[in-house]
Amino acid sequence: MGGACSRKRDQRDDEDDFPRGISRRYSKSGSSKWLATAFSRPAIDIQPGTGQCPSLMDLCVRKIREDIDKYSTFSMLPRDISQQIINELVYSGCLTDVSFEGFRDCALQDLHLGECPNVNDSWMDIISSQGLSLLSLDLSGSNVTDNGLIYLKDCTNLQALNFNDCDEISDPGLEHISGLSNLTNLSFRRNGAITSHGMSAFASLVNLIKLDLEKCPGIPGGLVHLQGLTKLQSLNIKWCNCISDADMKPLSGLTNLKCLQISCSKVTDFGITYLKVLHNLSLLNLEGCPVTAACLDSLSALDALLYLNLSRCHLTDEGCEKFSRFGNLKVLNLGFNDITDACLVHLKGLTNLESLNLDSCRIGDEGLVNLTGLKHLKCLELSDTEVGSNGLRHLSGLVKLESINLSFTVVTDSGLRKLSGLSSLKSLNLDARQITDTGLAALTSLTGLMHLDLFGARITDSGTNYLRSFKNLRSLEICSGGLTDAGVKNIKDLSSLTLLNLSQNCNLTDKTLELISGLTGLVSLNVSNSRITNSGLRHLKMLKNLKSLTLEACKVTANDIRKLQLTDLPNLVSVRPE
Repeated sequence: MGGACSRKRDQRDDEDDFPRGISRRYSKSGSSKWLATAFSRPAIDIQPGTGQCPSLMDLCVRKIREDIDKYSTFSMLPRDISQQIINELVYSGCLTDVSFEGFRDCALQDLHLGECPNVNDSWMDIISSQGLSLLSLDLSGSNVTDNGLIYLKDCTNLQALNFNDCDEISDPGLEHISGLSNLTNLSFRRNGAITSHGMSAFASLVNLIKLDLEKCPGIPGGLVHLQGLTKLQSLNIKWCNCISDADMKPLSGLTNLKCLQISCSKVTDFGITYLKVLHNLSLLNLEGCPVTAACLDSLSALDALLYLNLSRCHLTDEGCEKFSRFGNLKVLNLGFNDITDACLVHLKGLTNLESLNLDSCRIGDEGLVNLTGLKHLKCLELSDTEVGSNGLRHLSGLVKLESINLSFTVVTDSGLRKLSGLSSLKSLNLDARQITDTGLAALTSLTGLMHLDLFGARITDSGTNYLRSFKNLRSLEICSGGLTDAGVKNIKDLSSLTLLNLSQNCNLTDKTLELISGLTGLVSLNVSNSRITNSGLRHLKMLKNLKSLTLEACKVTANDIRKLQLTDLPNLVSVRPE
Protein backbone atom coordinates (compact mmCIF):
# COMPACT_ATOMS: atom_id res chain seq x y z
CA MET A 1 0.00 0.00 0.00
CA GLY A 2 1.47 3.28 -1.05
CA GLY A 3 0.46 6.80 -0.44
CA ALA A 4 -1.65 7.16 -3.55
CA CYS A 5 -5.39 6.84 -3.13
CA SER A 6 -6.26 5.55 -6.60
CA ARG A 7 -5.78 1.93 -7.60
CA LYS A 8 -5.26 0.78 -11.15
CA ARG A 9 -7.73 -1.96 -11.96
CA ASP A 10 -6.87 -2.41 -15.64
CA GLN A 11 -3.21 -3.17 -15.08
CA ARG A 12 -2.18 -6.77 -14.75
CA ASP A 13 0.05 -7.78 -11.87
CA ASP A 14 2.41 -9.88 -13.92
CA GLU A 15 2.86 -12.51 -11.26
CA ASP A 16 -0.56 -12.55 -9.68
CA ASP A 17 -2.85 -15.51 -10.25
CA PHE A 18 -5.31 -17.65 -8.37
CA PRO A 19 -5.43 -18.92 -5.69
CA ARG A 20 -3.53 -16.23 -3.81
CA GLY A 21 -0.55 -17.09 -1.71
CA ILE A 22 2.72 -15.75 -0.46
CA SER A 23 5.06 -13.03 -1.70
CA ARG A 24 8.57 -13.45 -2.94
CA ARG A 25 11.30 -13.43 -0.37
CA TYR A 26 13.77 -12.02 -2.87
CA SER A 27 13.71 -8.37 -3.79
CA LYS A 28 15.57 -8.08 -7.07
CA SER A 29 12.37 -7.48 -8.96
CA GLY A 30 8.66 -8.15 -8.90
CA SER A 31 6.68 -10.44 -6.66
CA SER A 32 5.50 -14.02 -6.93
CA LYS A 33 2.23 -14.91 -5.36
CA TRP A 34 0.89 -18.04 -6.95
CA LEU A 35 2.51 -21.41 -6.40
CA ALA A 36 5.81 -19.69 -5.67
CA THR A 37 8.90 -21.81 -5.45
CA ALA A 38 10.07 -21.39 -1.87
CA PHE A 39 12.09 -23.45 0.54
CA SER A 40 10.81 -23.76 4.07
CA ARG A 41 13.11 -22.24 6.62
CA PRO A 42 13.11 -22.98 10.33
CA ALA A 43 13.60 -19.91 12.42
CA ILE A 44 13.93 -19.02 16.06
CA ASP A 45 11.32 -16.53 17.05
CA ILE A 46 11.66 -15.32 20.61
CA GLN A 47 9.35 -12.40 21.22
CA PRO A 48 9.34 -10.67 24.60
CA GLY A 49 6.03 -10.45 26.38
CA THR A 50 4.43 -13.48 24.70
CA GLY A 51 4.40 -15.54 27.89
CA GLN A 52 6.30 -18.35 26.17
CA CYS A 53 9.59 -19.50 27.58
CA PRO A 54 12.25 -20.17 24.90
CA SER A 55 14.01 -23.50 25.02
CA LEU A 56 17.56 -23.78 26.30
CA MET A 57 18.67 -24.66 22.77
CA ASP A 58 17.04 -21.53 21.37
CA LEU A 59 18.83 -19.38 23.93
CA CYS A 60 22.17 -21.05 23.19
CA VAL A 61 21.79 -20.57 19.45
CA ARG A 62 20.83 -16.94 19.95
CA LYS A 63 23.94 -16.43 22.11
CA ILE A 64 26.17 -18.05 19.48
CA ARG A 65 24.71 -15.72 16.86
CA GLU A 66 25.57 -12.71 19.03
CA ASP A 67 29.15 -13.96 19.58
CA ILE A 68 29.68 -15.45 16.13
CA ASP A 69 33.07 -13.78 15.72
CA LYS A 70 34.44 -15.96 18.55
CA TYR A 71 33.94 -19.24 16.67
CA SER A 72 36.05 -20.60 13.82
CA THR A 73 34.34 -23.96 13.21
CA PHE A 74 31.16 -25.86 14.06
CA SER A 75 32.19 -29.12 12.44
CA MET A 76 32.51 -30.91 15.81
CA LEU A 77 28.86 -30.25 16.72
CA PRO A 78 26.02 -32.64 15.92
CA ARG A 79 24.53 -31.81 12.54
CA ASP A 80 21.13 -30.75 13.88
CA ILE A 81 22.72 -28.14 16.13
CA SER A 82 24.97 -26.64 13.44
CA GLN A 83 21.94 -26.62 11.12
CA GLN A 84 19.95 -24.63 13.67
CA ILE A 85 22.82 -22.17 14.12
CA ILE A 86 23.15 -21.41 10.41
CA ASN A 87 19.38 -21.10 10.06
CA GLU A 88 19.40 -18.48 12.79
CA LEU A 89 22.29 -16.59 11.15
CA VAL A 90 20.47 -16.52 7.83
CA TYR A 91 17.15 -15.51 9.37
CA SER A 92 18.73 -12.68 11.35
CA GLY A 93 20.81 -11.44 8.41
CA CYS A 94 24.08 -12.08 10.26
CA LEU A 95 25.66 -14.67 7.95
CA THR A 96 28.75 -13.35 6.18
CA ASP A 97 31.48 -14.92 4.08
CA VAL A 98 33.68 -14.98 7.19
CA SER A 99 31.15 -16.66 9.50
CA PHE A 100 30.12 -19.05 6.72
CA GLU A 101 33.63 -20.50 6.75
CA GLY A 102 32.87 -22.01 10.17
CA PHE A 103 30.35 -24.39 8.59
CA ARG A 104 32.85 -26.20 6.38
CA ASP A 105 32.44 -30.01 6.63
CA CYS A 106 29.35 -29.78 8.86
CA ALA A 107 27.33 -32.26 6.78
CA LEU A 108 24.44 -29.78 6.59
CA GLN A 109 21.26 -30.91 4.85
CA ASP A 110 19.73 -27.53 3.97
CA LEU A 111 21.39 -24.29 2.90
CA HIS A 112 18.83 -21.58 2.20
CA LEU A 113 21.02 -18.62 1.27
CA GLY A 114 18.51 -16.74 -0.85
CA GLU A 115 18.31 -13.86 1.62
CA CYS A 116 22.04 -13.52 2.20
CA PRO A 117 23.91 -10.63 0.57
CA ASN A 118 27.16 -11.09 -1.36
CA VAL A 119 26.82 -14.82 -2.01
CA ASN A 120 29.16 -15.67 -4.90
CA ASP A 121 31.47 -18.38 -6.22
CA SER A 122 33.76 -18.09 -3.18
CA TRP A 123 30.97 -19.60 -1.05
CA MET A 124 30.66 -22.67 -3.27
CA ASP A 125 33.67 -24.55 -1.86
CA ILE A 126 32.08 -24.57 1.61
CA ILE A 127 28.75 -25.61 0.11
CA SER A 128 30.51 -28.44 -1.69
CA SER A 129 32.09 -29.61 1.60
CA GLN A 130 28.66 -30.69 2.84
CA GLY A 131 28.97 -33.52 0.32
CA LEU A 132 26.33 -36.22 0.18
CA SER A 133 24.48 -34.76 3.18
CA LEU A 134 23.24 -31.70 1.28
CA LEU A 135 19.64 -32.18 0.18
CA SER A 136 18.40 -28.67 -0.64
CA LEU A 137 20.22 -25.51 -1.74
CA ASP A 138 18.74 -22.07 -2.33
CA LEU A 139 21.03 -19.54 -4.05
CA SER A 140 18.32 -17.17 -5.28
CA GLY A 141 19.47 -13.66 -6.07
CA SER A 142 23.12 -14.57 -5.64
CA ASN A 143 26.11 -13.70 -7.84
CA VAL A 144 27.09 -17.33 -8.36
CA THR A 145 28.28 -17.95 -11.93
CA ASP A 146 28.52 -20.94 -14.24
CA ASN A 147 31.97 -21.72 -12.83
CA GLY A 148 30.62 -21.84 -9.31
CA LEU A 149 28.24 -24.65 -10.19
CA ILE A 150 31.19 -26.97 -10.83
CA TYR A 151 31.41 -27.44 -7.05
CA LEU A 152 28.02 -29.16 -6.93
CA LYS A 153 29.43 -32.33 -8.46
CA ASP A 154 30.17 -33.66 -4.95
CA CYS A 155 26.59 -33.07 -3.76
CA THR A 156 24.92 -35.82 -5.77
CA ASN A 157 22.12 -36.35 -3.21
CA LEU A 158 20.71 -32.89 -3.84
CA GLN A 159 16.94 -33.00 -4.22
CA ALA A 160 16.03 -29.29 -4.44
CA LEU A 161 17.86 -26.44 -6.17
CA ASN A 162 16.71 -22.82 -6.40
CA PHE A 163 18.51 -20.40 -8.73
CA ASN A 164 15.84 -17.71 -9.07
CA ASP A 165 17.22 -14.32 -10.14
CA CYS A 166 20.73 -15.69 -10.69
CA ASP A 167 21.65 -13.46 -13.61
CA GLU A 168 25.11 -14.91 -14.16
CA ILE A 169 24.07 -18.52 -14.74
CA SER A 170 23.69 -19.56 -18.38
CA ASP A 171 23.77 -22.67 -20.56
CA PRO A 172 27.32 -23.79 -19.58
CA GLY A 173 26.27 -23.76 -15.93
CA LEU A 174 23.39 -26.13 -16.65
CA GLU A 175 25.88 -28.77 -17.77
CA HIS A 176 27.28 -28.87 -14.23
CA ILE A 177 23.94 -29.87 -12.74
CA SER A 178 23.07 -32.44 -15.39
CA GLY A 179 24.60 -35.18 -13.24
CA LEU A 180 22.40 -34.45 -10.22
CA SER A 181 19.96 -37.21 -11.06
CA ASN A 182 18.34 -37.19 -7.61
CA LEU A 183 16.90 -33.71 -8.14
CA THR A 184 13.15 -33.51 -7.69
CA ASN A 185 12.72 -29.69 -7.51
CA LEU A 186 14.51 -27.20 -9.78
CA SER A 187 13.80 -23.48 -10.20
CA PHE A 188 15.39 -20.94 -12.56
CA ARG A 189 12.84 -18.11 -12.44
CA ARG A 190 13.68 -14.85 -14.21
CA ASN A 191 16.78 -16.03 -16.06
CA GLY A 192 17.45 -14.36 -19.40
CA ALA A 193 20.54 -16.40 -20.29
CA ILE A 194 19.17 -19.94 -20.42
CA THR A 195 18.30 -21.03 -23.95
CA SER A 196 16.56 -23.97 -25.59
CA HIS A 197 19.98 -25.46 -26.36
CA GLY A 198 21.03 -25.36 -22.72
CA MET A 199 17.86 -27.13 -21.67
CA SER A 200 19.31 -30.37 -23.08
CA ALA A 201 21.02 -30.67 -19.66
CA PHE A 202 17.61 -31.27 -18.09
CA ALA A 203 17.08 -34.48 -20.06
CA SER A 204 19.14 -36.50 -17.55
CA LEU A 205 17.20 -35.25 -14.51
CA VAL A 206 14.86 -38.21 -14.70
CA ASN A 207 13.53 -37.87 -11.13
CA LEU A 208 12.44 -34.26 -11.55
CA ILE A 209 8.95 -33.65 -10.16
CA LYS A 210 8.78 -29.84 -10.22
CA LEU A 211 10.42 -27.51 -12.76
CA ASP A 212 10.01 -23.73 -12.67
CA LEU A 213 11.22 -21.68 -15.66
CA GLU A 214 8.99 -18.64 -15.22
CA LYS A 215 10.16 -15.58 -17.15
CA CYS A 216 12.92 -17.39 -19.03
CA PRO A 217 12.47 -15.83 -22.49
CA GLY A 218 15.09 -17.97 -24.24
CA ILE A 219 13.52 -21.39 -23.72
CA PRO A 220 11.01 -21.68 -26.62
CA GLY A 221 11.89 -24.82 -28.57
CA GLY A 222 13.62 -26.33 -25.54
CA LEU A 223 10.64 -28.18 -24.08
CA VAL A 224 11.49 -31.06 -26.39
CA HIS A 225 14.25 -31.96 -23.91
CA LEU A 226 11.64 -32.62 -21.22
CA GLN A 227 9.99 -35.50 -23.08
CA GLY A 228 11.75 -38.16 -21.02
CA LEU A 229 10.94 -36.60 -17.63
CA THR A 230 7.96 -38.84 -17.07
CA LYS A 231 7.85 -38.17 -13.31
CA LEU A 232 7.30 -34.44 -13.85
CA GLN A 233 4.18 -33.27 -12.03
CA SER A 234 4.54 -29.48 -12.08
CA LEU A 235 5.81 -27.24 -14.89
CA ASN A 236 5.79 -23.44 -14.72
CA ILE A 237 6.62 -21.60 -17.95
CA LYS A 238 4.59 -18.45 -17.25
CA TRP A 239 5.71 -15.27 -18.95
CA CYS A 240 7.91 -17.03 -21.45
CA ASN A 241 6.24 -14.92 -24.10
CA CYS A 242 7.45 -16.80 -27.16
CA ILE A 243 6.12 -20.21 -26.07
CA SER A 244 3.81 -21.31 -28.88
CA ASP A 245 1.62 -24.20 -30.02
CA ALA A 246 4.68 -26.15 -31.21
CA ASP A 247 6.01 -26.20 -27.64
CA MET A 248 2.88 -27.95 -26.41
CA LYS A 249 3.45 -31.11 -28.47
CA PRO A 250 6.39 -32.40 -26.36
CA LEU A 251 4.27 -32.00 -23.23
CA SER A 252 1.68 -34.48 -24.44
CA GLY A 253 3.84 -37.36 -23.23
CA LEU A 254 4.18 -36.03 -19.67
CA THR A 255 1.15 -37.94 -18.47
CA ASN A 256 1.95 -37.43 -14.76
CA LEU A 257 1.63 -33.65 -15.04
CA LYS A 258 -0.73 -32.28 -12.42
CA CYS A 259 0.10 -28.56 -12.63
CA LEU A 260 0.84 -26.63 -15.83
CA GLN A 261 1.26 -22.85 -16.05
CA ILE A 262 1.67 -21.34 -19.51
CA SER A 263 0.10 -17.91 -18.98
CA CYS A 264 1.00 -14.98 -21.23
CA SER A 265 2.30 -17.20 -24.02
CA LYS A 266 1.30 -17.47 -27.68
CA VAL A 267 -0.50 -20.78 -27.23
CA THR A 268 -3.83 -20.89 -29.09
CA ASP A 269 -6.80 -23.26 -29.20
CA PHE A 270 -4.80 -25.53 -31.51
CA GLY A 271 -1.95 -25.87 -29.01
CA ILE A 272 -4.41 -26.83 -26.28
CA THR A 273 -5.42 -29.90 -28.29
CA TYR A 274 -2.04 -31.48 -27.37
CA LEU A 275 -2.96 -31.26 -23.68
CA LYS A 276 -6.20 -33.25 -23.77
CA VAL A 277 -4.30 -36.49 -23.05
CA LEU A 278 -2.97 -35.19 -19.72
CA HIS A 279 -5.62 -36.92 -17.65
CA ASN A 280 -3.88 -36.24 -14.32
CA LEU A 281 -3.82 -32.49 -14.88
CA SER A 282 -5.61 -30.77 -12.01
CA LEU A 283 -4.36 -27.18 -12.41
CA LEU A 284 -4.06 -25.28 -15.69
CA ASN A 285 -3.17 -21.60 -15.95
CA LEU A 286 -3.85 -20.05 -19.36
CA GLU A 287 -4.10 -16.42 -18.25
CA GLY A 288 -3.40 -14.01 -21.08
CA CYS A 289 -3.19 -16.69 -23.77
CA PRO A 290 -5.04 -16.00 -27.07
CA VAL A 291 -7.47 -18.86 -26.58
CA THR A 292 -11.22 -18.75 -27.06
CA ALA A 293 -14.11 -20.84 -25.80
CA ALA A 294 -13.20 -23.35 -28.53
CA CYS A 295 -10.40 -24.66 -26.28
CA LEU A 296 -13.06 -25.93 -23.88
CA ASP A 297 -13.62 -28.90 -26.19
CA SER A 298 -10.11 -30.15 -25.45
CA LEU A 299 -10.12 -29.16 -21.78
CA SER A 300 -13.38 -30.98 -21.07
CA ALA A 301 -11.49 -34.26 -21.58
CA LEU A 302 -9.40 -33.51 -18.48
CA ASP A 303 -11.43 -35.32 -15.84
CA ALA A 304 -9.03 -34.40 -13.01
CA LEU A 305 -9.11 -30.66 -13.73
CA LEU A 306 -9.95 -28.71 -10.58
CA TYR A 307 -8.30 -25.31 -11.12
CA LEU A 308 -8.70 -23.40 -14.40
CA ASN A 309 -7.46 -19.88 -15.08
CA LEU A 310 -8.79 -18.28 -18.27
CA SER A 311 -8.35 -14.69 -17.14
CA ARG A 312 -7.48 -12.13 -19.84
CA CYS A 313 -8.12 -14.59 -22.66
CA HIS A 314 -10.34 -14.01 -25.72
CA LEU A 315 -13.56 -15.35 -24.24
CA THR A 316 -16.98 -14.04 -25.24
CA ASP A 317 -20.44 -15.45 -24.58
CA GLU A 318 -20.15 -17.48 -27.78
CA GLY A 319 -19.26 -21.07 -26.95
CA CYS A 320 -19.58 -20.59 -23.18
CA GLU A 321 -22.24 -23.29 -23.00
CA LYS A 322 -19.31 -25.72 -22.88
CA PHE A 323 -18.57 -24.63 -19.30
CA SER A 324 -21.43 -26.89 -18.25
CA ARG A 325 -19.10 -29.87 -18.85
CA PHE A 326 -16.74 -28.85 -16.02
CA GLY A 327 -18.72 -30.09 -13.04
CA ASN A 328 -15.59 -31.05 -11.07
CA LEU A 329 -14.02 -27.58 -11.07
CA LYS A 330 -13.24 -26.01 -7.70
CA VAL A 331 -11.58 -22.80 -8.93
CA LEU A 332 -12.50 -20.88 -12.08
CA ASN A 333 -11.01 -17.53 -13.11
CA LEU A 334 -12.82 -15.74 -15.96
CA GLY A 335 -11.69 -12.22 -15.06
CA PHE A 336 -11.06 -9.54 -17.68
CA ASN A 337 -13.01 -11.31 -20.43
CA ASP A 338 -15.79 -9.94 -22.62
CA ILE A 339 -18.48 -12.12 -21.05
CA THR A 340 -21.91 -11.07 -19.78
CA ASP A 341 -24.76 -12.47 -17.71
CA ALA A 342 -25.48 -14.82 -20.62
CA CYS A 343 -22.29 -16.75 -19.82
CA LEU A 344 -23.23 -17.19 -16.16
CA VAL A 345 -26.24 -19.26 -17.17
CA HIS A 346 -23.82 -22.06 -18.06
CA LEU A 347 -22.12 -22.00 -14.64
CA LYS A 348 -25.24 -23.18 -12.80
CA GLY A 349 -24.13 -26.79 -12.79
CA LEU A 350 -20.64 -26.15 -11.42
CA THR A 351 -21.85 -26.96 -7.93
CA ASN A 352 -18.37 -27.93 -6.69
CA LEU A 353 -16.98 -24.42 -7.28
CA GLU A 354 -15.26 -22.91 -4.27
CA SER A 355 -13.77 -19.86 -6.00
CA LEU A 356 -15.11 -17.82 -8.91
CA ASN A 357 -13.42 -14.74 -10.38
CA LEU A 358 -15.48 -12.42 -12.61
CA ASP A 359 -13.30 -9.33 -12.20
CA SER A 360 -13.97 -6.66 -14.84
CA CYS A 361 -16.50 -8.75 -16.76
CA ARG A 362 -19.80 -7.24 -18.00
CA ILE A 363 -21.75 -8.90 -15.23
CA GLY A 364 -24.84 -7.25 -13.69
CA ASP A 365 -27.40 -7.88 -10.97
CA GLU A 366 -29.57 -10.32 -12.90
CA GLY A 367 -26.66 -12.56 -13.80
CA LEU A 368 -26.00 -13.34 -10.14
CA VAL A 369 -29.19 -15.39 -9.92
CA ASN A 370 -27.23 -18.14 -11.68
CA LEU A 371 -24.89 -18.42 -8.70
CA THR A 372 -27.55 -19.23 -6.12
CA GLY A 373 -26.93 -22.98 -6.42
CA LEU A 374 -23.17 -22.76 -5.88
CA LYS A 375 -23.49 -23.67 -2.21
CA HIS A 376 -19.80 -24.54 -1.80
CA LEU A 377 -18.59 -21.13 -2.98
CA LYS A 378 -16.04 -19.60 -0.59
CA CYS A 379 -14.46 -16.84 -2.69
CA LEU A 380 -16.25 -14.53 -5.13
CA GLU A 381 -14.54 -11.75 -7.09
CA LEU A 382 -16.95 -9.17 -8.54
CA SER A 383 -14.78 -6.04 -8.66
CA ASP A 384 -15.15 -3.69 -11.63
CA THR A 385 -18.47 -5.20 -12.64
CA GLU A 386 -21.94 -3.67 -13.01
CA VAL A 387 -23.22 -5.42 -9.89
CA GLY A 388 -25.28 -3.23 -7.56
CA SER A 389 -27.23 -3.51 -4.35
CA ASN A 390 -30.15 -5.42 -5.89
CA GLY A 391 -27.92 -8.21 -7.12
CA LEU A 392 -26.59 -8.99 -3.65
CA ARG A 393 -29.89 -10.60 -2.70
CA HIS A 394 -28.88 -13.59 -4.83
CA LEU A 395 -25.79 -14.12 -2.66
CA SER A 396 -27.58 -14.21 0.69
CA GLY A 397 -27.89 -18.00 0.60
CA LEU A 398 -24.19 -18.66 -0.07
CA VAL A 399 -23.50 -19.28 3.59
CA LYS A 400 -20.01 -20.72 3.00
CA LEU A 401 -18.72 -17.48 1.43
CA GLU A 402 -15.52 -16.43 3.17
CA SER A 403 -14.29 -13.73 0.79
CA ILE A 404 -16.09 -11.30 -1.50
CA ASN A 405 -14.68 -8.39 -3.47
CA LEU A 406 -17.18 -5.66 -4.36
CA SER A 407 -14.70 -2.89 -5.10
CA PHE A 408 -15.52 -0.56 -7.99
CA THR A 409 -19.10 -1.81 -8.23
CA VAL A 410 -22.25 0.27 -7.71
CA VAL A 411 -23.13 -1.36 -4.39
CA THR A 412 -24.40 1.13 -1.81
CA ASP A 413 -25.14 1.05 1.92
CA SER A 414 -28.56 -0.52 1.37
CA GLY A 415 -27.03 -3.49 -0.41
CA LEU A 416 -24.69 -4.35 2.44
CA ARG A 417 -27.66 -5.32 4.61
CA LYS A 418 -28.15 -8.29 2.29
CA LEU A 419 -24.73 -9.62 3.31
CA SER A 420 -25.51 -9.59 7.03
CA GLY A 421 -26.40 -13.31 7.08
CA LEU A 422 -23.09 -14.47 5.59
CA SER A 423 -21.72 -15.58 8.94
CA SER A 424 -18.67 -17.30 7.40
CA LEU A 425 -17.41 -14.10 5.77
CA LYS A 426 -13.81 -13.35 6.71
CA SER A 427 -12.71 -10.94 3.98
CA LEU A 428 -14.69 -8.05 2.48
CA ASN A 429 -13.41 -5.51 -0.03
CA LEU A 430 -15.71 -2.55 -0.70
CA ASP A 431 -13.30 0.06 -2.01
CA ALA A 432 -16.16 2.37 -3.01
CA ARG A 433 -17.02 6.03 -2.46
CA GLN A 434 -20.73 5.27 -2.06
CA ILE A 435 -20.20 3.30 1.18
CA THR A 436 -20.67 5.36 4.37
CA ASP A 437 -20.96 4.86 8.13
CA THR A 438 -24.47 3.48 7.55
CA GLY A 439 -23.14 0.67 5.41
CA LEU A 440 -20.51 -0.19 8.00
CA ALA A 441 -23.23 -0.42 10.63
CA ALA A 442 -25.03 -3.02 8.49
CA LEU A 443 -22.00 -5.31 8.71
CA THR A 444 -21.70 -5.53 12.50
CA SER A 445 -23.21 -9.04 12.53
CA LEU A 446 -20.18 -10.30 10.58
CA THR A 447 -18.11 -10.78 13.71
CA GLY A 448 -15.78 -13.26 12.02
CA LEU A 449 -14.37 -10.67 9.60
CA MET A 450 -10.58 -10.80 9.49
CA HIS A 451 -9.90 -8.53 6.49
CA LEU A 452 -11.87 -5.36 5.80
CA ASP A 453 -10.94 -3.00 2.98
CA LEU A 454 -12.85 0.30 3.01
CA PHE A 455 -10.38 2.07 0.74
CA GLY A 456 -12.15 5.20 -0.50
CA ALA A 457 -15.34 4.62 1.51
CA ARG A 458 -16.72 7.72 3.27
CA ILE A 459 -16.15 6.53 6.82
CA THR A 460 -16.02 9.17 9.56
CA ASP A 461 -14.91 9.17 13.20
CA SER A 462 -18.45 8.29 14.22
CA GLY A 463 -18.52 5.29 11.92
CA THR A 464 -15.42 3.76 13.45
CA ASN A 465 -17.52 2.91 16.52
CA TYR A 466 -18.87 -0.03 14.52
CA LEU A 467 -15.38 -1.46 14.11
CA ARG A 468 -15.48 -2.57 17.74
CA SER A 469 -17.65 -5.50 16.62
CA PHE A 470 -14.81 -6.93 14.56
CA LYS A 471 -12.54 -8.34 17.26
CA ASN A 472 -10.91 -10.80 14.83
CA LEU A 473 -9.77 -8.19 12.30
CA ARG A 474 -6.23 -8.78 11.06
CA SER A 475 -6.14 -6.20 8.28
CA LEU A 476 -8.01 -2.91 8.03
CA GLU A 477 -7.84 -0.21 5.37
CA ILE A 478 -9.71 3.08 5.74
CA CYS A 479 -8.32 5.64 3.32
CA SER A 480 -11.30 7.94 3.02
CA GLY A 481 -9.87 11.19 4.31
CA GLY A 482 -12.62 11.51 6.90
CA LEU A 483 -10.79 10.25 9.98
CA THR A 484 -9.17 12.20 12.78
CA ASP A 485 -7.40 11.04 15.93
CA ALA A 486 -10.82 10.71 17.59
CA GLY A 487 -11.77 7.96 15.16
CA VAL A 488 -8.54 6.05 15.74
CA LYS A 489 -9.57 5.61 19.39
CA ASN A 490 -12.00 2.94 18.17
CA ILE A 491 -9.22 1.11 16.36
CA LYS A 492 -6.66 0.98 19.15
CA ASP A 493 -8.28 -2.05 20.84
CA LEU A 494 -8.33 -4.26 17.72
CA SER A 495 -5.46 -6.29 19.09
CA SER A 496 -5.50 -8.91 16.29
CA LEU A 497 -4.50 -6.36 13.63
CA THR A 498 -1.36 -7.13 11.65
CA LEU A 499 -2.00 -4.67 8.79
CA LEU A 500 -3.36 -1.15 9.20
CA ASN A 501 -3.68 1.36 6.36
CA LEU A 502 -4.95 4.83 7.33
CA SER A 503 -3.35 6.73 4.45
CA GLN A 504 -5.06 9.77 2.89
CA ASN A 505 -6.57 10.86 6.23
CA CYS A 506 -4.84 14.22 6.24
CA ASN A 507 -6.04 15.26 9.71
CA LEU A 508 -4.32 12.45 11.61
CA THR A 509 -1.55 13.66 13.92
CA ASP A 510 1.13 12.19 16.15
CA LYS A 511 -1.68 11.33 18.57
CA THR A 512 -2.71 8.54 16.18
CA LEU A 513 0.69 6.86 16.55
CA GLU A 514 0.34 7.11 20.33
CA LEU A 515 -3.11 5.50 20.19
CA ILE A 516 -2.01 2.53 18.09
CA SER A 517 1.23 1.96 19.99
CA GLY A 518 -0.43 -0.93 21.80
CA LEU A 519 -1.12 -2.86 18.59
CA THR A 520 2.04 -4.88 19.00
CA GLY A 521 1.03 -7.46 16.41
CA LEU A 522 1.24 -4.94 13.56
CA VAL A 523 3.45 -6.06 10.70
CA SER A 524 2.47 -3.35 8.20
CA LEU A 525 1.49 0.27 8.91
CA ASN A 526 0.64 3.02 6.42
CA VAL A 527 -0.24 6.53 7.63
CA SER A 528 0.81 8.44 4.51
CA ASN A 529 -0.52 11.91 3.66
CA SER A 530 -1.15 12.84 7.27
CA ARG A 531 0.18 15.42 9.74
CA ILE A 532 2.52 12.99 11.50
CA THR A 533 5.94 14.39 12.38
CA ASN A 534 9.31 13.11 13.53
CA SER A 535 8.20 13.64 17.14
CA GLY A 536 5.52 11.00 16.77
CA LEU A 537 7.93 8.28 15.71
CA ARG A 538 8.83 7.54 19.33
CA HIS A 539 5.39 5.97 19.81
CA LEU A 540 6.29 3.19 17.37
CA LYS A 541 9.09 1.76 19.51
CA MET A 542 6.87 -0.96 20.95
CA LEU A 543 5.85 -2.30 17.53
CA LYS A 544 8.67 -4.86 17.44
CA ASN A 545 6.96 -6.99 14.77
CA LEU A 546 6.71 -4.11 12.29
CA LYS A 547 8.22 -4.99 8.91
CA SER A 548 6.70 -2.31 6.68
CA LEU A 549 6.23 1.38 7.52
CA THR A 550 4.91 3.95 5.04
CA LEU A 551 4.83 7.64 5.95
CA GLU A 552 5.00 9.33 2.56
CA ALA A 553 3.98 12.99 2.39
CA CYS A 554 4.36 13.32 6.18
CA LYS A 555 6.64 15.67 8.11
CA VAL A 556 9.20 12.96 8.78
CA THR A 557 12.67 12.41 7.42
CA ALA A 558 14.21 9.23 6.11
CA ASN A 559 17.07 9.74 8.54
CA ASP A 560 14.80 9.72 11.60
CA ILE A 561 12.99 6.62 10.39
CA ARG A 562 16.35 4.95 9.87
CA LYS A 563 17.37 5.77 13.44
CA LEU A 564 14.17 4.20 14.72
CA GLN A 565 14.82 1.16 12.56
CA LEU A 566 18.34 0.69 13.90
CA THR A 567 17.58 1.26 17.56
CA ASP A 568 14.10 -0.12 18.18
CA LEU A 569 12.57 -1.89 15.16
CA PRO A 570 14.98 -4.63 14.09
CA ASN A 571 12.43 -6.40 11.85
CA LEU A 572 11.62 -3.30 9.78
CA VAL A 573 12.69 -4.05 6.19
CA SER A 574 10.42 -1.85 4.06
CA VAL A 575 10.39 1.89 4.70
CA ARG A 576 8.94 4.85 2.82
CA PRO A 577 10.31 7.45 2.48
CA GLU A 578 13.66 5.71 2.14
